[in-house]
Amino acid sequence: MEIVFRSDTGKKRKNNQDFAGYFINKKNIRLAILCDGMGGHRGGDVASEMAVSHLGHTWEESDVQDAEQITQWMLTRISRENKRILEKSRKFFDLEGMGTTLVAAAVVDQEFVIANIGDSRAYHYTGGRLYQVTEDHSLVNELVKSGEISSEDAENHPRKNVLTRSLGVTEEIDIDVTILPALPNDQMLLCSDGLTNMVEDEDINEVLSIQKSSEEKVETLVTMANERGGYDNITIMLVQITAERGDNNGNG
Repeated sequence: MEIVFRSDTGKKRKNNQDFAGYFINKKNIRLAILCDGMGGHRGGDVASEMAVSHLGHTWEESDVQDAEQITQWMLTRISRENKRILEKSRKFFDLEGMGTTLVAAAVVDQEFVIANIGDSRAYHYTGGRLYQVTEDHSLVNELVKSGEISSEDAENHPRKNVLTRSLGVTEEIDIDVTILPALPNDQMLLCSDGLTNMVEDEDINEVLSIQKSSEEKVETLVTMANERGGYDNITIMLVQITAERGDNNGNG
């Protein structure tokens, strides 16, 4: 298994409020985490780095080793991290209102375990096709689901960035966890909305289908997002399952 990631400030922002990293636990299982921070004068970057760094350290100390254990770990630990970020935002005036999205992926026993809150996405590329795994926790997505606006209207909606769920903003949170098969040559893409607001799913599908290295694919997607405006920070993580079964937990 191979994990590659890149974070880029983009063309319009001065600061990068995204943060990402991957970590290995005591059972040699990898966890990729990506967060897109928001709020406050400097709160967004603090919230995203807090979530990734603290969850990553906690993962490294864990010995969970199957999909059920990982699911429970995600639900418990992400909820605790929510409270940590909320407490810190209440403690410091310049961090008031900070929060972050989160999307995370682990691979174990030929399965992906995906957790998300907010509008950072996970995409599964399998069998030559791209599938969006996560659901955006946003006001616009709720309007689309209720039939009040179309998917096309959602693209340029003035309240597109309003989230209905995020980490560190409310006392209680609802975390989505999804388990999917992880087949040889599958790819799992985690990304902030700096990519998906600029690059269509069809174009992401095309890039992932090309026989290039993971590094080249990630670099291509970052370049595309910047060429099309680069209005936000762009962070991309690509998890590649190698051709040999049984390598999902090993070093890439």
